[in-house]
Amino acid sequence: MRRLSPRTAQQIVVSIMWMLAAATVGTLVFIIAFILFHGLPHVTWEFLTQSPVSMGRKGGIFPMIVGTAMVSGLAVIIAAPIGVATAVYLTEYTRESRITAVIRFGADCLAGIPSIIFGLFGFVFFTITLGMGLSVLSGALTLALMVLPTIVRTSEEAIRAVPYAYREVSYGLGSTRWQMVTRVVLQSAMPGIFTGIVLSLGRSISETAAVMLTAGSALGLPSSLFDSSRTLALHFYILSREGVSMSNAYATASVLIISILVLNVFAYWLMHKLVRKPR
Repeated sequence: MRRLSPRTAQQIVVSIMWMLAAATVGTLVFIIAFILFHGLPHVTWEFLTQSPVSMGRKGGIFPMIVGTAMVSGLAVIIAAPIGVATAVYLTEYTRESRITAVIRFGADCLAGIPSIIFGLFGFVFFTITLGMGLSVLSGALTLALMVLPTIVRTSEEAIRAVPYAYREVSYGLGSTRWQMVTRVVLQSAMPGIFTGIVLSLGRSISETAAVMLTAGSALGLPSSLFDSSRTLALHFYILSREGVSMSNAYATASVLIISILVLNVFAYWLMHKLVRKPR
């Protein structure tokens, strides 16, 4: 049997890789197009600005938009400083030891825990033990625990990617370690750190199980952090699972997809702007 030449073998492998990549992108485009095709005709200004009526059969999703912004935004606000500070400590303020290994192992374990387990923990600890009830704050704290490993690991890798020569030059100019970290390392690693934060925000917006057990599923507009609220993802899940209104379910899913797409586009634009910004 005649062997293929290296050039032919490479062309075959590259072609297969292109086919697999095209299949992946095609599947994503098909799913998004299917949802938008069924949902966009029902997305109107009234749908975006009104409250749901008759358990979601009619009306809009304005309380869900507000609830999603409050729960997801608060979760990232809580998790981002803790995650970035942990990454800075692991990379700049300590040497490799058993302690750092335990911290990384714990972060990896947290990242692999199913979301329903986080929801059960949040329900028992935040909702019942601490007496917060089904509220925005309970849901935000639970989601903060979920996204914390992602922020820690992405921030750590972004900080490690900063050339060590930057640190040496900063020390050579008389900077303290704190000045070196805040003015040199973090500024250089900001695109990677910001990417991790955006990924965490996207996961928070699309989460269902953990929010259902902690933030609740109230249809009213939340007026404080201690009010129950229903997010867009949970609203879509309830409408579709119980067959309340498939048209409103598709419309809610369309708003959710568009929100995540806009968020990612804005994140990539801002990241490239930070990368090109002269130092």
